[in-house]
Amino acid sequence: MTNTNKPTVYGTEDLLISLCNSVTKVLNLATQSQIRYSGMVQRITKTCLKPDIGCFVLFDGGFSGLVVINFDATTAMELYESYMLNMGMPKEELASSHTSDEVGNAMGELMNQIIGDFTSKIQRELQTHITQNQPKMLVLNKQVMLSVDTNLDQPETRRVTFYTGRDNIFYLELSIDRTEFIRLFDFETEESQEVDPDELFAQATNRKSPAAKPLKADDNEDLLKSLGM
Repeated sequence: MTNTNKPTVYGTEDLLISLCNSVTKVLNLATQSQIRYSGMVQRITKTCLKPDIGCFVLFDGGFSGLVVINFDATTAMELYESYMLNMGMPKEELASSHTSDEVGNAMGELMNQIIGDFTSKIQRELQTHITQNQPKMLVLNKQVMLSVDTNLDQPETRRVTFYTGRDNIFYLELSIDRTEFIRLFDFETEESQEVDPDELFAQATNRKSPAAKPLKADDNEDLLKSLGM
């Protein structure tokens, strides 16, 4: 039996949209605010960590890549405060500076949940598997160019602008090997394996986050080691 329909192709922009949707889903739930992203995406040539807080995660498996999210101090504090207050922490116990470990740990936990939701969708919808490393957080006072030692033969890099409930801005950057997924035949996605954001939030509420260890800006040796350089 011949299928005359054009096959469904899932490319870089589709992966990016899936990742952006994971960002908004997790942050909307965690902060109980409206996070949204721009309808325009930038093609960029390299990823970088920028002030005031940069977070990155490497992943490998069915395809390799890097996710970077950059927050300025105001945006990081808005998300941190909303997240902690939503979990029931008294306002007077919140950290007052974006450089505190508590802020870095909270942002790292959110990053971990975002990538967890993304990898679950990849496994479910594309029938492949990727694994991630532990998210890394850096408090920066100057721009750091991030060169990643992964097997990206034909890297494609994109940047997307996000807006918080108070219209503060942060940026997501995705760099992956050029790849396309082509549907050979119709199949049903395993909805039972879908990550429940409410469950993720409940897990985060009941434990302190080990997801990300904040790094000082001058910890260059540790940073390079974490990147495999």
